[in-house]
Amino acid sequence: MQQRAEQLRSLVESYLAELALTPELGTLEPAMRHALGGKRIRPVLCLATGDAVGARVENLLPAAAAVELVHSFSLVHDDLPSLDDDRERRGAPSVWAHYGEATAILAGDALLAEAFRLALSYPTPAVAQELVGATLAMIGGQQIDLEGGAPLDRLHSLKTGALFSASVSCGLWAAEVPVAAHAPWRAFAAELGLLFQIVDDLLDGDGYVLEVGEERSRRLADEAAERTLARLAEIEADTTVLEEIVGGLAVRSE
Repeated sequence: MQQRAEQLRSLVESYLAELALTPELGTLEPAMRHALGGKRIRPVLCLATGDAVGARVENLLPAAAAVELVHSFSLVHDDLPSLDDDRERRGAPSVWAHYGEATAILAGDALLAEAFRLALSYPTPAVAQELVGATLAMIGGQQIDLEGGAPLDRLHSLKTGALFSASVSCGLWAAEVPVAAHAPWRAFAAELGLLFQIVDDLLDGDGYVLEVGEERSRRLADEAAERTLARLAEIEADTTVLEEIVGGLAVRSE
C-alpha cells in the first residue's frame, strides 16, 4: 500500500509540473514554481480520500493541486520579513529571499488565485467553498499568532488543521460523496491535523514542546495517532492507504 501512496505522489508531481499557469503571470511563473516544493502530504491525502471511496484519481487531481497551491501560498507569505522573516525554506532560499519581497507577495497572490481557478473547474462550487473556508481560517490563525496569547490548540486548528480538513473534504467533494457521509471523514481529518502539528512541534522544538515539554508532547502524539486510526476505522471505505499515510506522519523525522 505504500507503493500506492507513492503512485499518488507521482501523479501530483506530474500534474503540478505540467500545470499551465495563466499567461498573464508572465515572468512571475519562476517564483511561483520555486514555491512548489515539499512532500505533497496534503494533495496525496486528497487523492487517497477520493481513491478510498472509488473515485477516478484523474478526476481528483485539480482539487489536490488546488490544496497544494493554497498551502504553498501560505508558506510564501509566512516567510516574508513582515511575518516570520525566514530566508530559507526546505534547504533553499525562500521565495522572497530569492526573488525579492514584492515578487514574493505577488507570487503568493497568484498561487492562491490559481488554486481557486482549479477548484472552480468542478461542476459543484463545494471544492472552492471548502478551500475558501480553510484559507480564511489560516489567515485568521496567522493574525491570532501575531497578536499572541491564543490557546495553542485553537491556533493550530486554524493554521494547520483547517487545510488538513480541506484536503480530505475536497477529495470527498470532487468524488461527489454526499454531504451526509462527510462527518466521520471530518472527524478523521481533525485528528490527523492535530497529529501532524504535534509531531511538527517535536521536530522543531516549539509549540507543544515549549508548553508541556518533550515527554508529554510525545505522549500526546501517540494518543493523537491512536485516535486518528480509530476514526479511520469507523469509515466504511477502503482506507488502507490512508492508514499507511497516518503511520508515516506519526513517525516522520523531517
